[in-house]
Amino acid sequence: MSYIEDGMLLGVGTGSTVGEFIEVLKARKTRLRGFVSSSRQTSERLKSAGVAELDLNAAGELALYVDGADEATRHGMLIKGGGAALTREKIIAAASQRFICIVDDSKLVDRLGAFPLPVEVIPMARSYVASELAKLGGRPVWREGVITDNGNPILDVHGLTLTNPEAMAMEDTINGIAGVVTVGLFAHRGADVLLVAGDGGIETILPHGS
Repeated sequence: MSYIEDGMLLGVGTGSTVGEFIEVLKARKTRLRGFVSSSRQTSERLKSAGVAELDLNAAGELALYVDGADEATRHGMLIKGGGAALTREKIIAAASQRFICIVDDSKLVDRLGAFPLPVEVIPMARSYVASELAKLGGRPVWREGVITDNGNPILDVHGLTLTNPEAMAMEDTINGIAGVVTVGLFAHRGADVLLVAGDGGIETILPHGS
């Protein structure tokens, strides 16, 4: 990938797309300064590639964050969290100068919301947050048996359809509910570059024109 340079400090997300990206790094023998991982799963994969893992507190600002998404629009807005790493992914995205999101064309949509919106919550607040999400028009479903790396459950919210301005407002509203850790809606801090894989090859989308 032309965006990756030797000596770079890299943030890396979670999921099957990221797994393929890590295999590319290994094959190309890219010499990174280090990486900050969004999940234990990714940490194990990157360690096998021989790259040093750094804590974000020590690393500071990252040059680049690479991750996938469950849904993406051409405006760079995303739904993430299918792999239950949404909070750490959002933190790393915020700490990165550039965010590259890699998806296949089935995940490129006009409006977000067909994929259930993940919300990480403090355990004692799960029922309360669910009732508040229902007031917003969603149908929250507890993702039973899943605990995040932060030790919290996830509610998957069905039935929301979000256009660009609605997505930004909804992100703020859900994050403002007491007991919510974060929502997997990446509207304020979306992707700077979308790489969309399809039958015709890779389409590069620059949501902000740069």
